[in-house]
This record gives sequence, C-alpha cells and structure tokens, in this order.
Amino acid sequence: MADDDQESKTEAASERKIREAVDKGNVPFSREATVFASILGLLIALSFVVRDQTGPLVQTLLPFFDHPRDFSLENSQDAARILEGAAMAMARFLVPILAIFAVCGLVSSLIQNVPSMVGERIRPQWSRVSPAAGWGRIFGKAGQVEFLKSLLKFLSISLVSMLLLRSEGNRTVNAMFSDPSQIPDLILTVAIRLVSVVSVATIVIVAADLVWSRLRWQRSLRMSKQDQKDEHKQSEGDPLVKGRLRSLAQDRSRRRMLANVTQATVVIANPTHYAIALRYARDEQPAPLVVAKGKDLVALRIREIAEANGIAVIEDKPLARSLYDSVEVDQMIPSEFYSAVAQILFFLFSRAR
Repeated sequence: MADDDQESKTEAASERKIREAVDKGNVPFSREATVFASILGLLIALSFVVRDQTGPLVQTLLPFFDHPRDFSLENSQDAARILEGAAMAMARFLVPILAIFAVCGLVSSLIQNVPSMVGERIRPQWSRVSPAAGWGRIFGKAGQVEFLKSLLKFLSISLVSMLLLRSEGNRTVNAMFSDPSQIPDLILTVAIRLVSVVSVATIVIVAADLVWSRLRWQRSLRMSKQDQKDEHKQSEGDPLVKGRLRSLAQDRSRRRMLANVTQATVVIANPTHYAIALRYARDEQPAPLVVAKGKDLVALRIREIAEANGIAVIEDKPLARSLYDSVEVDQMIPSEFYSAVAQILFFLFSRAR
C-alpha cells in the first residue's frame, strides 16, 4: 500500500508544501558534505597550525620529561602553577584546531541551508527510538544507499592511501638511518599528503551526495493529483462552499435591492426581459439614481413591486436595455441618458399635477 501510494505521487511539490517542510526542519542535507568539511579542517590544521605550533608545545613540555626534578613541588600553589603553564600551552595548541573544525562545520551547513531554529527537530518522537522504524531506516532504500556510499568511500580512501604509502616507502625506510629529530616532520608531511589525497578522492562522492540528497528530498515531497486538489481547497476554499456562500450573498443583495424598489420614482421596462427602477429627488442628488435593476424573473418581480406600490412603469425597450448595460445599482445614470429620462420624468410630474 505504501509503494502504491508513493507511485501515485507524480507531481512536483507546491510552494506551500515546500515552505511547510522547511518550517518543520525538513530540508535537504548531505552528511558527506559535513565529513568532507571535517577532512578539509584537518588538512588546514595540519598545514598551518600543527606545523607551526608543535615546536613551541614541545619546548614547553620538554622540561617535564628531561628535568622533572627542577620543578618545585613543595605546596599546592607550586603544583597549580605547573599545571596552569602546561594547560595554557595545550590550549594555545588545541584552540586554533578546534576553531578551524567549528568554522568548517558551520560553513558546510550554511552552504546547504539557511540556519533556523526549529522546535520540531528537538521534539521527542517515538519514530526516532522505535526499533521498527530504525530497522526500516537501516535496511530500507535510504539505508542501502548509505551503505553503498560508505563502501565506495572505504574503497576509494583505501586505494589512494595504499598508493600514497607505497610511494613513500623508500623515504620512510631511509628515515630510519637519518637524524631522529627529522622523523616528526616526515610523519607530518606524509599525514598532510595523505589527508590531501583523501580530500581530493572524496570530492566526487560529496558532489554526488549533494545532488542525491536534494533529489531524494524533492521526491519525498512529491504530491498526487488528489493532494494538489485538497491543498487548493484548503488555500482557496471548497468550490461548493464558495459557490453556496456566493449564492447566499447574491440572494441577500437581491432582497435588499428589491426592497428599495418601493423608493423608486419610475420603473423603465422592456416588457418582460429588463427593468430599471430609478429614484429622482431634486434635493437628494443631481441626477436620477438606479435603486434596482434586473432581467427576466427579477425584472418581473421589480414590476410587480412597483405596480403594488403605485409606482409608474414605463415601457421603453431601447432605453431599458441601454440603462441595464451601462449603469449599476446605487449609481446615478450617465449624462447621455439625461435627455431621455428627463422626458419620462417630465411626463410623470406633469400628469401628477
């Protein structure tokens, strides 16, 4: 059932789903990039820190081994002073190395994603400690890919390490017959070369994993057509509900409009298809105001209300159709209709006298 459900998800994730995933901390992340950053940090530390700081550290600690009797240990203050000096020397050696590793790790994370605080990632979840879920992660498709990546890394690093150590074999043997003080420098040089070769060998794996992690993330967010419809309903509203609400709003508006017919001065009609109810009061507005309009059944209802309230109904087909198309309810008629409507009003007012 899970495979069938995954197969049905053929559509790319929407912007809304991607945004929700990012808000929950579900972002593409490559572990290989972090490992590569650590290797690169080790290379930088070996090249610029260890080579320069090893000598001063050795000079600081050498008296502890060569002349231990020269240190005075008569009381606890003497011991604290000796330990403080040794600790400061170790700190000067280790702090730059730790800072390099921290910066490399931070840069690897910043390159992949913008940092953000996500409470969802630290919230306790049973799936993280569930044996069944862990078994699925280990032996599932993702676990198989991780195993293949680890195997490829192991084979690549083993191969380049073996080739490098074989090329350094003669130099290592000759070091046994040279000055012992040169051995640490030889070991450091070989270590730097080894880490350099390993970092170069893992670049391809890191690049492939970056692409794979993003493709896997996009695939995990895929949606089915039904998912897209449901999301559209949630964001835009259910079309049936929206249609019902729109119909109710139109009904309320129509009832208010028909109630205003009783305030009209005249209704201009196209016998059964169109009806326009106009109100004209010289002290209220400079031009006649449309208080109601409609066609077909609404037009007939406007005429019924007008006749029931003794409001004159004048049949003028061209004028009724033109007014219906040109003016909305609660608007005054345009100036081009002044003459035609004025004649009708003059006729009504003169007849009322």
